[in-house]
Amino acid sequence: MSRHLTPEQLVGLEAALRQRQRELGGQQARHRDGRSRVEQAREMLLQDGDDAPQRDADREIDLAVSDREVVELAAIGQALQRLADGHYGRCVDCGAEVPLARLQLEPHALRCVACESARERGQSRPASM
Repeated sequence: MSRHLTPEQLVGLEAALRQRQRELGGQQARHRDGRSRVEQAREMLLQDGDDAPQRDADREIDLAVSDREVVELAAIGQALQRLADGHYGRCVDCGAEVPLARLQLEPHALRCVACESARERGQSRPASM
């Protein structure tokens, strides 16, 4: 278990993760009206009207938003699993503590700031840090 986070902080972070998980799940359900992504995309294609290019653009935006939500939901699920396993709050690359402020902003964060910055630049951070 991460020693830099108090039990109260862990409870708060878990609550934030679960709240966001509920929000995203609700958004997806409302967005699709109970249909699969494929069914929703097909329905948009079959809609009557003279604005086919706009429908195509709308469909692409809907699918991109849905993809982003799916990715975030998976990241939240993984964070909840790390919490249950006692590995939450540790960088997956170097093992350093992920600062509380970072976790409060992004509770499903996988990496410390230095490793995430290196990853975004396309570099790898030495494991000795």
